[in-house]
Amino acid sequence: MQKRLDLTLYLVLDPVLCGGLTGMIETTRMAVANGVTAVQLRSEHPLERSEWYNAALALKEVLADTTVPLLINDQVDVALAVQADGVHVGQSDLPVKIVRQLIGSERIVGLSVSNTAQMQAVPWSQVDYVGIGPIFPTTSKGDAAPVLGVEHLQSLVQVKQGPAVAIGGINSSNIVQVLQTGIEGVAVISAICGQANIQQATLQLLQQIKQARMQF
Repeated sequence: MQKRLDLTLYLVLDPVLCGGLTGMIETTRMAVANGVTAVQLRSEHPLERSEWYNAALALKEVLADTTVPLLINDQVDVALAVQADGVHVGQSDLPVKIVRQLIGSERIVGLSVSNTAQMQAVPWSQVDYVGIGPIFPTTSKGDAAPVLGVEHLQSLVQVKQGPAVAIGGINSSNIVQVLQTGIEGVAVISAICGQANIQQATLQLLQQIKQARMQF
């Protein structure tokens, strides 16, 4: 099925929070069935190459009959091995130009930015979107950049030259103020991963997104 990049509600999977491979698969299945629009496989904990591959392959199968793309964080070789829909890289990963050369023009490339200088340096002709963050304090990424806050996010949204998604500590208590900046979407981790009721958590976030967009 044809995939499309919709940043509205972007799920970033954490193997630990989700409860391993089985938990990630079930979390993804339930979250996508209830409206998640993009999925990224990311792990801040060391994984064997075979674990990356097996997880990516299983997730690709879950998303096969949906329009929701699967992106792999940093691991370009894994993305190519399973023919994932794209790759997301950070400032210390492979350069965007090289990633684009490796995965081709048809796949999605996302890039993390955390300050004004990084936003000004984004090669917009090479990326499909940027991830801006962390917006709020987060425990899901040990080497996270300093917290931006909503005010700084607003300033970055005003100067970006393409689609963007906000990430970092976003949940049902603060999602509306993030969306008030006019950003295209939000990326969440613990707001869905590890929640007792994945369906309810996803639907609540989507309802808040809908309400925020009606207001602003």
